[in-house]
Amino acid sequence: MAILPSFSFLHNSNFLQTINNANESSVALFSSWNSIFSSKSKLRIANSFSRRNSWRCSAKSRIEVAGEVEMEKTTRREKWRVLRVGLLCGGPSAERGISLNSARSVLDHIQLYSNTPADFDFKLDSLAQGFSSLSDFAENLSASVDIVFPVIHGPFGEDGTIQELLERSNIPYVGTRSSECRKAFDKYEASLELGKHGFLTVPSFLVQGGQSTEDILKWFERNQLDVSAGKVVVKPVKGGSSIGVTVAYGVTDSFRKANRILSEGIDNKALVEIFLEGGREFTAIVLDVGTASESNPVVLLPTEVELLDTVNATEKDAIFNYRRKYLPTQQVAYHTPPRFPVDVIEIIREGASLLFRRLGLCDFARIDGWYLPSSKISSSGQFGKTEPGVVLFTDINLISGMEQTSFLFQQASMVGFSHSNILRSVLHHACSRFPSLESCSGKSYFSTVVQKYPQMEELVAKKADLQKVFVIFGGDTSERQVSLMSGTNVWLNLQAFDDLDVTPCLLAPMSSSYDSANEVDLSYRSVWSLPYSLVLRHTTEEVLAACMEAMEPARAVLTSLLRKQVMNDLSEGLKKHSWFTGFDVSDDVPVKYSLKEWIRLAKELQATVFIAVHGGIGEDGTLQSLLEAEGIPYTGPGVKASRICMDKVATSLALKHLAEFGILTINKEVRTMQDLLHMPVPDLWHELITKLQCVTLCVKPARDGCSTGVARLWYNYEFRVTISCSLVFMLMHGDIHKE
Repeated sequence: MAILPSFSFLHNSNFLQTINNANESSVALFSSWNSIFSSKSKLRIANSFSRRNSWRCSAKSRIEVAGEVEMEKTTRREKWRVLRVGLLCGGPSAERGISLNSARSVLDHIQLYSNTPADFDFKLDSLAQGFSSLSDFAENLSASVDIVFPVIHGPFGEDGTIQELLERSNIPYVGTRSSECRKAFDKYEASLELGKHGFLTVPSFLVQGGQSTEDILKWFERNQLDVSAGKVVVKPVKGGSSIGVTVAYGVTDSFRKANRILSEGIDNKALVEIFLEGGREFTAIVLDVGTASESNPVVLLPTEVELLDTVNATEKDAIFNYRRKYLPTQQVAYHTPPRFPVDVIEIIREGASLLFRRLGLCDFARIDGWYLPSSKISSSGQFGKTEPGVVLFTDINLISGMEQTSFLFQQASMVGFSHSNILRSVLHHACSRFPSLESCSGKSYFSTVVQKYPQMEELVAKKADLQKVFVIFGGDTSERQVSLMSGTNVWLNLQAFDDLDVTPCLLAPMSSSYDSANEVDLSYRSVWSLPYSLVLRHTTEEVLAACMEAMEPARAVLTSLLRKQVMNDLSEGLKKHSWFTGFDVSDDVPVKYSLKEWIRLAKELQATVFIAVHGGIGEDGTLQSLLEAEGIPYTGPGVKASRICMDKVATSLALKHLAEFGILTINKEVRTMQDLLHMPVPDLWHELITKLQCVTLCVKPARDGCSTGVARLWYNYEFRVTISCSLVFMLMHGDIHKE
């Protein structure tokens, strides 16, 4: 463990205030530009870098727009003009961050430039020039883009507000019309509408202020729930499928949590629903492949959402909340297709398609629901009844999340769509609904844009002549999830190059049965070559579990059967569109190699290895040494530099001779865990602050990531806690053995 003197940090209060203000309420327009709405009273327009223009507007919202970038530089401008796409993101809801992540993904995959959200938040004040109103902004937007792609989740983006603004200005846009948005986004109204159309619904009670506990008490009794301990779910009526959702027990707790939603301004109405005990959650993407005059929604392979058991007793009320949905966690697993009976999967696909039609949705949507193997819910004469149980649809997401590993891309890749292909299919289906954009739906234009190779057979043939690149990521260090994100981004971006054949590869974590002394023994290390769809996960553990599941014979047969069925349904509709030229993701299976076999394969194929493994053998020179020994080119520093830079102390010593040139390092002291455990903490603390001439200490692992396990300590008792935590961590990960 490296121990350093600690220094105070200065913050830029103006910068923090800018970020805080921007987070209060924001919508952004990325397009031929990039933009962000925020809570300022004035609307402004900005000049940006790389010859891009930016606008921003506000009326409780502000817009910054940056970057005039054409969607595709085509040599056929004379015949097919470039489609100018306006991408709207941000918004005032708690899902603003997800919206910005979605926007970045969409920008990447329709070949537009984007910065990070923080870049734009930070530059809003310095880059802006104003509009006096949203209507002025809409007028400018109408003259600047051909079609708008809203990527705003929650209120303003899915409740019909932005759609109505665009409709009033006659601006074409992707997605459902404003009137239908209003009905579908309101969970209570949507439930009533589904009931009218013969769908099973979850019994619910609407809280909108002014009611007494007597009202909700009667609802509990009517639904045979224990008034003091009956388990229910409380959620905002107008919000995302995970924001503000809680579990409550009994009348008093339910009423209190519902009123908290109202009092905290999350929503002006709250919904109390029966907790579906024993239910299994699913989500399904719906893609409309019909014509402008006739909708033909096809449901992709649904995903089962499994909440994993946890030792934490407080998690007995676990729900699929914001953290589990969007952040790396080992508390959830996904199964595509679901592990349900086949006839249940069929009824989910049939029901979601029917729901899409009946509610008048457009282009695409994500529909969530539950399968109850056994249920007391009345199902006489209603849609959703199957022999094994019942299917209920509970949430309609009019603008599905579109971050890199979202359900949209997971399910689309399972049935032959790359990120770019599915986004362009959605975009150009929307174009086909507007007569003014008919010229943008020609085959000649789309054959140059939708995909690199028009047919799967050609894709396979072309790959044989391309430069091979293996992108390796994962491992078992504390930075493995960051490594997965890095590797995924590298893999997706390198695929844009026509002369490369890029293969994503997972360095699997070592089995817990092997201790760290065996870490350098290659016989214990394995690498998985991954198909497209299996990369799109939040954690390395999910990727590995998906690989193992895909190798199960019965599971593989079922997946292949359902995949063909969905692709046939899609092909029937898409063949009517001249812009669709085929699927571009093949039905590959994962392949497991030992690390030695994988290196031998890279040598045989003359591949270049892109190292995206953070920490461990990916940064300490081990992997570099193995590749150099076989003459395999790789990215990053060589063996010697890797070994030095991985070790914080070695790096400091290597830089020491540069002090006379003004390149300084912090004084430090290195102690082993044995030293820390066997010396009294007060004595150790006094010795260190005296030797390092400081009053506080910064402790960190000597060989790990730049932020892993780093702590600033003010008092010796904090040092004792840090040592204890480090010991527990090392015992859990097999770095030391119990005596």
